[in-house]
Parts: sequence; C-alpha cells; structure tokens
Amino acid sequence: MRVIFMGSPTFAVHPLEALVAAGYEVVAVVTQPDRPAGRGGKLTPPPVKTAALALGLPVLQPATLRDPEVVATIAACAPDLGVVAAYGEILRRNVLAIPPLGFLNIHPSLLPLYRGPTPVTGAILAGDEFTGVTIIRLDPGMDSGPMLVQAVVSLPSAARAAALTDELFRLGAGLLVEAIPPYAAGSLVPRPQDHALATVTPMLTKADGQVDWSKPALVIERMIRAYDPWPGTVTTWRGQDLRLRNAVVHPDVCAEQAPGTLLGRADSGAPLILTGSGALEVTELHPAGRRPLTGTAWLNGLRELVGRMGG
Repeated sequence: MRVIFMGSPTFAVHPLEALVAAGYEVVAVVTQPDRPAGRGGKLTPPPVKTAALALGLPVLQPATLRDPEVVATIAACAPDLGVVAAYGEILRRNVLAIPPLGFLNIHPSLLPLYRGPTPVTGAILAGDEFTGVTIIRLDPGMDSGPMLVQAVVSLPSAARAAALTDELFRLGAGLLVEAIPPYAAGSLVPRPQDHALATVTPMLTKADGQVDWSKPALVIERMIRAYDPWPGTVTTWRGQDLRLRNAVVHPDVCAEQAPGTLLGRADSGAPLILTGSGALEVTELHPAGRRPLTGTAWLNGLRELVGRMGG
C-alpha cells in the first residue's frame, strides 16, 4: 500500500516510524518548512523531516497546501492512503480527495471530546480521570470525521501535556497500523461521531499562561501541567516574571489577605501562595533570566517574606 504521511512535531515521528516498520511504502512525507529557532534564529527542520531523511524517505515542505502546484505534486505521488499526525494545516477537500482510501488522522482525545488544536491541554485543565486517542477518517471539518478505533487510558493526576501527548501518539501509532488492513479491506467501517457531544479546544496564546490568583489553587495547579511546555504558567514577583513549574494544592488553607499573597513557608520550606480558594505550594519555579530553582531555594534568596504574586 502506498501511503503519504503528513506531520511535523516530535510526537508525530512515532506513527511515521510505525508505518515504515509495518512495511508500508511511504511515498512521501509532507511536513512544515524549516523555521528559525533558538536565540540565534538558525533555520531548524521539523522533527518529522529529520526522521524521514534518516529513513530515506522523500520529503516535501510546502509553505501551504493551498497552492495548486503543491496539490498536483501530492497527487502525482499516487498514494492509496494518507495519514496525518499534527501536520499544522487543515486539509481542504481537493487534498482529501487524492487518496482513494482518504486520510486517517491520529487525534489524542476521546472524540468527540476536545476537538481542535489542544486536546491534551483541555483534558488536563478539566481534571478528567480518563483520556485516550482516536483514529478518524478526515473530513473537511475540524476533527469531525468518522471514527475507526479508539483507546481509553487513565489520566494520572500528575500528567503533564508534553509527556502525555507523546504517550498518546505512541499508542495511536500502534492503533493506526492495526486498523489500516481491516479498514482497507472494508471490514472496519468508520462510525460517525455524535456531534451533539462535541467540545472544541482553542489555539493557545501566551496570555493563556498568565496566572489569575483569584482562581482556585486546583485550577492553577492544572494550568502548570496543562501548559507545559508552552505557553508555560507565568506570574510576576516584584515586577519580574516568574514561571511556575511544579506545585501542590492545599485546598483547606484560607486567609483574609488578597489572592496572590505570599503566606510564608509550607512544611517543605517552599512558598505558600494564597489563591481564590485554598493555597498553592510552589515546589519548583523559574525566575526570568536565571536557572530553575526549587521553591525553597527561591524563598531562601528573598530578603523578606512579604509580598504578593502578580501584584
């Protein structure tokens, strides 16, 4: 079977490698263009490009799939099936129509929950006990296509977005290669999603990571894990940015001070910050322009234990 693969970030490498290991003929790998990265702005290839070249696969890096010449190039590859894993652009009808078997997509959520670009973040923010991965056949909508197979996994209370996303794409890669043969043979028939149950996640911005200390400690702690590694969860202390990296919730703490107030030390020695409901023990943080510190080390460096986060 001739397969064309579309993907870009590190976790999309898993399904690409799984397809090759399963013996499928990957006729082309379509990924995003090289982009400037790091302080020097050096042009850096997407991880999928690096993996594809290492596997000896041809790589296409169009600026957009809206270019008719790009669509013609993809069609000339004559794929039987397309596979998409976090490519970075919605596929339009003319592209979707190229492979006779359509395009299959790995989506890291229990669709129809958490459609859109940030499904893992959405599940962590909601405090869900379970999450999973779904293989769908793409249609012109956003993650609204019919489902081939779905796997459910528990969502640990300490789960972080980056690691969980990687885990779900590893799981999805295995589901994908198992689903392709019966799907191609017609014995695995995609079933429609219940669109009435659909939820949609937004594209994240840097502003999403700004802490509002009037929110409950539980919500802020979930933010820290859900926004790892980007956009991060950031507050300020005496005018300087402070990124929160790990925290523990103390739901029963209450005080008359304003949310964000440094209440002192927790039993661990880390700072205890008042929130709109409960308090947050910040066990690890990253001051701007410095290395990451334990909360205890940061607190030891303060001249006085008086002040308010975000103030």
